[in-house]
Amino acid sequence: MIALIQKAYDMGVNFFDTAEAYGPWRNEELVGEAIRPFRKKIIVCTKFGFNIQNGQLAGLNSKPAHIREVVEQSLKRLKTDYIDLLYQHLVDPAVPIEEVAGTVKDLIKEGKVLHFGLSEADSVNIRKAHAVQPITALQSEYSIISRDPEAAILNTCEELGIGFVPYSPIARALLSGYINPLTKYDPDNDNRDTLPRYNPEAVKANWPLIEAIQAFGNQRGLTATQVSLAWLLAQKPWIVPIPGTTKQAHLQENLWAASYEFSGDELKTFTDIISKIEITGSRN
Repeated sequence: MIALIQKAYDMGVNFFDTAEAYGPWRNEELVGEAIRPFRKKIIVCTKFGFNIQNGQLAGLNSKPAHIREVVEQSLKRLKTDYIDLLYQHLVDPAVPIEEVAGTVKDLIKEGKVLHFGLSEADSVNIRKAHAVQPITALQSEYSIISRDPEAAILNTCEELGIGFVPYSPIARALLSGYINPLTKYDPDNDNRDTLPRYNPEAVKANWPLIEAIQAFGNQRGLTATQVSLAWLLAQKPWIVPIPGTTKQAHLQENLWAASYEFSGDELKTFTDIISKIEITGSRN
């Protein structure tokens, strides 16, 4: 993973996303080791918002004192003295979002954090937090198969000047076309078998969407993954998808997607096609 991250930097990637909850902790440690040679030349994002006990997530916690504690620990694991973009991982209903934003605002004043972000927040919480400390980016799931942010969130971001960072932009590989009803998942480190959209019946029911993506790509020399990423990039100039990968071949495939630009007619025609396909199974 260290070699992969460093290869990504060599290929022009300068935006890296992690979180204390990934592992937990192990991913921050790997990212910190990998980015050390070029830390000042990249943007590193991490997140707070959970209690972690015995290496397991144990409920939400965005209390101000806990945020500060997590930031200090993240700084050590990332081997850095500042975090470029700090997200609240999930909105904590037990802590007013204004308190969360105020705590991050203080951390920004102290130089430990440069920018504030939210993840999976609704428009109401976005506005409340933004009034206390301007939000730089919102991270939420968004892809061809998961289009919920289009209802209101993207309009809110555009109005307030907030960047949007789609996670799972190829739907945990579902949109790659490599997952089928017979695909098996490792229960030790893969939660897809617990998500409704990845059960065999849902994969089979949603296959017309994959076929539509593949058909568009086949006519243009693009893989389904590349079509999915290029479509997201075409939605707004301030959208920055973060595809995860564990293989260098997929890294190259993902990056090539940025070279394709939909024409206006292509975007309308393709979006019309995929919008008519009914999706089976919720994303979580």
